[in-house]
Amino acid sequence: MSHEFPAMIDVRHLVFEYPGVCALDDVSLTIRRGDVTALVGPNGAGKTTLMRCLAALDQPISGSITIDGLDVLAHPRDCHRKVGYVSDFFGLFQELTVGQSLHYLARAHGLPESRVTRAVGLAAKRLQIDDRLAQKTKTLSRGLSQRLAIAQAIVHQPQVLLLDEPASGLDPEARKHLSDLFLTLRAEGITLVVSSHILAELEEYATTMVIVRGGKIVDHQALGLRDEATVMIGLTLSEPVERLAERLGTVPGISQVTGTDLAVSFRFAAAADAQRALLQTLIGDQTLPVCGFVAERTNLQDAYLHSMGTTVGGDQP
Repeated sequence: MSHEFPAMIDVRHLVFEYPGVCALDDVSLTIRRGDVTALVGPNGAGKTTLMRCLAALDQPISGSITIDGLDVLAHPRDCHRKVGYVSDFFGLFQELTVGQSLHYLARAHGLPESRVTRAVGLAAKRLQIDDRLAQKTKTLSRGLSQRLAIAQAIVHQPQVLLLDEPASGLDPEARKHLSDLFLTLRAEGITLVVSSHILAELEEYATTMVIVRGGKIVDHQALGLRDEATVMIGLTLSEPVERLAERLGTVPGISQVTGTDLAVSFRFAAAADAQRALLQTLIGDQTLPVCGFVAERTNLQDAYLHSMGTTVGGDQP
């Protein structure tokens, strides 16, 4: 997979209104190819409306949306071939089997018959329902129904996957599998936008966070991920050292140093061997009384609460 991340989704000045309510108010947003974007915010913030506009299911009053260079508002059917969407309140074909449902969605998205069998098998295997292909959907549990809905959304191998509360109804084991699936899809080049109320769950796979409130984007920030080339390192001393940040800024490989003379954070290589070598160097310097060295990762809930200006007891996304 390329290490370059050009824009996959570009939204400009989007406005959407329900009678008496402005659901999206001059929303502009760019999502890079290969990102997994956590879309968070209070109930009624406009998250679902934004996702439905991205999926070419709702028509905004004004603004523009492009996905992989395609004008979504001008070419909604072409957008449907590029995008997979799972709504919070999804529906299934109750009288069809799992296999028939996936076959129908694959053909509806324009896959030729010669590719359908393989596409159905791959989607079912990814969601661990390949042993249920002959089972009618109306007999599935809530968790299995959710898996089928996601399988239907990826059966045509879209470039963008939009998911509104995808883990609803799944047990902890299935949620873990879902997190792993999202990481796999990202590694394969798929761009994901995931809305969820469970911030700890989003933290497992999200690379960026977009906060929506009152129909506006109030924050859009990058999050550290385990597979990125660099991470933030927290360094703590047992006693202050004058101009610590400036001093560390001269060390090869260290960048973006911030903090005090007692504790700093800086960006450094994510590789464990590189971090070990750096720690050995720092400990070996008798003028630096190192007592703490840890790789940090942006805590999504803390970042959310900070951006929203709330406390833990306040509104949740």
